[in-house]
Amino acid sequence: MNARAFALLTGLLLCGMPLAASSDFPSLGSLSDLYKSVKQAFVPATEEQEIAIGRDAAATLLGASKPITNQAVQDYVNKVGLWIALQSDRPGLPWHFAVVDSDDIDAFAAPGGFVFITRGLLLHMHNEAELAGVLGHEITHVVLKHHLNELQRGAKLDLAGQAAKQGAAQEGYDSDLDNELMDQVSGATRNLYSKGLDKGDEIDADRMGVVLAARAGYDPYGLMAVLQTLAAVDPKSGSMQLLLATHPSPDDRIKALSSSMAGGRMDRFGAHAEGQERFEAVVKELVAEAKKTPAKK
Repeated sequence: MNARAFALLTGLLLCGMPLAASSDFPSLGSLSDLYKSVKQAFVPATEEQEIAIGRDAAATLLGASKPITNQAVQDYVNKVGLWIALQSDRPGLPWHFAVVDSDDIDAFAAPGGFVFITRGLLLHMHNEAELAGVLGHEITHVVLKHHLNELQRGAKLDLAGQAAKQGAAQEGYDSDLDNELMDQVSGATRNLYSKGLDKGDEIDADRMGVVLAARAGYDPYGLMAVLQTLAAVDPKSGSMQLLLATHPSPDDRIKALSSSMAGGRMDRFGAHAEGQERFEAVVKELVAEAKKTPAKK
């Protein structure tokens, strides 16, 4: 990881959750006994490796836009995000959430528990339930390892080979091996996040994101409301270009989500909290800042 990228990643400290330094990346030496699948082109990463890969991917993503400096908003999004993540099948990951200073309407995640939402998307929301739905979607990507699997394929990460090199290295931690690995991750990250995940992964994340929001006590229709808002935004708008390039259209997502929620399956959760007053109180200052100083693209 280069020094500039890591410096940008430290912006996540605004969220009140310290991150380990690059020297804390796990050694690859423990991979020597991992089973190498005949059907897959890569060795499944350990959780420690997943977090290390995600940290580097997150730093690469933050090379384009840094987190906003509004501490209250960062803390708020972290609290909501962590509560939803605790409802998932991977509550023990070191989850980190951050609002990125960008007018683009987008949200994205990196392996190991890194979740980002742009200021542009946040300002298109109306309540906490909508935020919960979006964060639930991104949390699902992490839980199901969507990005991790694609990054391993895209970077052609030979973790077994790295383990063999590590085992042959002199006693102690060989940072050069990790540097080589992380350079591969950075290149694959830029490619993956410009083209997006498979459409099926995005639809699955919508469906499970709704469930996570409901488990957390939020109105499950929050994500649907966000998609309806985005469907009304001019698709030719510059702020929508990245989202449309990396996700199915809002209309297609609404159709798929409506199908999975058909028959009133989620109606019993409809009385759950929307958190509108709390949401508005927290983002009020952010709205004022946006009017004074346009966010960076």
